[in-house]
Amino acid sequence: MALYLIGDVQGCNTSLGHLLDTLGFSPSRDTIYLLGDLVNRGPDNIGVLKRLQSLDNSAQCLLGNHDLHLLGVHLGVRNLKPGDTVQDLLQSAERDRWMDWLRQQPLAMMQDDVLMVHAGVLPSWTASKTLSLAGEVSAVLRSSDWQDFIRQMYGNVPASWDDGLTGIDRLRVIVNGLTRLRYCTPAGEMEFAHHGGPDMAPEGYVPWFEVPERQTLGITVAFGHWSSLPLMNRPDVWALDSGCVWGRSLTALHLHALGPGQHQRITIDSVEKR
Repeated sequence: MALYLIGDVQGCNTSLGHLLDTLGFSPSRDTIYLLGDLVNRGPDNIGVLKRLQSLDNSAQCLLGNHDLHLLGVHLGVRNLKPGDTVQDLLQSAERDRWMDWLRQQPLAMMQDDVLMVHAGVLPSWTASKTLSLAGEVSAVLRSSDWQDFIRQMYGNVPASWDDGLTGIDRLRVIVNGLTRLRYCTPAGEMEFAHHGGPDMAPEGYVPWFEVPERQTLGITVAFGHWSSLPLMNRPDVWALDSGCVWGRSLTALHLHALGPGQHQRITIDSVEKR
């Protein structure tokens, strides 16, 4: 049985198919873990969701900020942005079914001692706390209150975590940390305006994984979201968004491909050109 972690697909169904063929992926034997941003900006969102849904438990999917954005547009809470390509889903006769399937997906997972999120983990969160907090959001998304939650979800404040947070403020910080985080202060205050690489961090901020005393230092964290990150050859941080939707590549990490604890990156050139 092979386990693969795959970065942001974002509606690039043809590239995803080519990657799975390159891996020799077998749904009866193997499992893929997709790190969020399943849809948007690419040409075939319906194709991606059909493919993943057909794989059932062989495809484990996280929610990313683009997936949540789709839910917001669906409810009329958010407007389409320039470059959005989710009209195929919004105009589909099966639109409600796709939205219901998306909101069942989690915001964090752990497999083989690898913590998986879409964007990042705040410095004060342990791996177990991250999974627990992600579960709080998932419980609301899967409930009859999910529409009210989406309507209140957006915003940049509170900018940092506090164990005393309750209600929508608590849930908003969790969502922002797991699906939008790139930079934060050593104390965990988030910043969302800058999207460049680590060398472009705003003053006083660092990439979340560079906080020296973060509680997940002893844990391997895999994430997507940050396509401008360079390839990092380090055992504790796996950045897997290689910019497929921008015409670059789609990346998978084959866990234990070369033996226990030895992993192999497999990258294919993007077929979808912008």
